[in-house]
Amino acid sequence: MQNLNFKLFVVFTTIISFTGCRQAPPRLHQIEAKQVRIDSTLVPDDSLEAFIKPYHDHVNQVLDTPLAYAPSLLSKNDGDLNSSLGNLLADIVLQQANTLTRKQTGTGVDFALLNLGGIRSVISPGPVTERTSYEVMPFENTIYLAAMQGRAVRDLVGFLVEAGIPHPIAGLQIVLNTDGSLHSVNIRGEPFDEYRTYTVATSNYLIGGGDGMDFFTQARETRDTGYLIRNAMTDYFRQTDTLRAAADNRFVKLLNR
Repeated sequence: MQNLNFKLFVVFTTIISFTGCRQAPPRLHQIEAKQVRIDSTLVPDDSLEAFIKPYHDHVNQVLDTPLAYAPSLLSKNDGDLNSSLGNLLADIVLQQANTLTRKQTGTGVDFALLNLGGIRSVISPGPVTERTSYEVMPFENTIYLAAMQGRAVRDLVGFLVEAGIPHPIAGLQIVLNTDGSLHSVNIRGEPFDEYRTYTVATSNYLIGGGDGMDFFTQARETRDTGYLIRNAMTDYFRQTDTLRAAADNRFVKLLNR
């Protein structure tokens, strides 16, 4: 009996010891915050600046290395229904996406559509660099491909006609009558065929209905190429000596005779 009592005593004291030594889980008691003003009173950390400088200089060297040349200003606002910069960007997306998809699938792209609001800078006369790509297209937008049947393409054209602003297009020609009604639509130089399925190159932002372009939700199939529009621009600049673009007849309104 004494042995049993002694064992119970040992077990009891062991449990008490473990319980007493156990630490309570940490609990949040207070949160403090303060505002740090970023101004001239802050003293630079020389060691940190020295550590960053080689990387900073390398990035600037890459971004500022001339890739092409622009003989004149390219802007998204130098035309009524199409513009020099919008045309250039749409042409780039169409060309680069077409090259990519022909290598991957053996099929091409029929036309391209971007949004005017996605263009965030001009291309100034002079050297064109990778930094130019970041300034014009600062977003992480990728090129998306959409297989669209005739009715969806008709809605796309109707949207552009109603919007009446120079959303960038390439491979697609829209001609309006003098009263603003639709006169003709050509794709890749051929009259629009509403019984065909067309492959459209656009951005991941628009494919989800951005800027009110919800006609893309009618696409039979969509595919993200993973190819950043900005990278497509940079690749094009590397392949091109001189950038030549202007407002042209890809989206026009007939004049009164």
